Amino acid sequence: MRSESAGDEPLLPLGGEPADATDPALEGVRPGQPTPGRIGRVGPGADEGLADPGELGRRQRHELWMRRALEIAVTGPADGGAGPAGADAAVEDIPVGAVLYGADGTELAIGRNERELTGDPTAHAEVLALRRAAERLGRWRLDGCTLVVTLEPCTMCAGALVLARVSTVVFGAWEPKTGAVGSLWDVVRDRRLNHRPEVYPGVLANESAALLRAFFR
Repeated sequence: MRSESAGDEPLLPLGGEPADATDPALEGVRPGQPTPGRIGRVGPGADEGLADPGELGRRQRHELWMRRALEIAVTGPADGGAGPAGADAAVEDIPVGAVLYGADGTELAIGRNERELTGDPTAHAEVLALRRAAERLGRWRLDGCTLVVTLEPCTMCAGALVLARVSTVVFGAWEPKTGAVGSLWDVVRDRRLNHRPEVYPGVLANESAALLRAFFR
């Protein structure tokens, strides 16, 4: 894939968040989604250039973070399975894992689906990660943060990401039935909203989808 912008659009100067020219996001963009590295793009990181070959590129970093999210999806709740009083610890939730990273790459919080475990309809991996990160930081605004999740967020989670001012969303498998980050809806990039996170879809999508297929067999 060519590293320059389409048409006559010049590349932006180096600096800011590195954009790996082989980033899968460049192949996964959908109609209306700004392409990383182009002038006039909407959202955080509009001043980015190409990655320094000697540094960890965006693609490699996103894959590293996604492997961490997959690990969370497989290992289960952070409390080891101890749910509320009377809950059946053996009940399994759909294995979706989420990790929230700070602007400096520090892991702030993790989450895994806990709807069955807790009986809470809002206990999706993304929402739990957002709650825990906000509690740790002592604020609800999570600007500068990146949310990495193994499955495309639903409308509830996509809305929560916008309201929390999360800067970047990275997800693995597409969810054609309930996805709200490009499949059925595109909540996070709705121009009527006052915040639009940057989105990188399909990172380790095969691994994420395989985990879900194994669960539903």
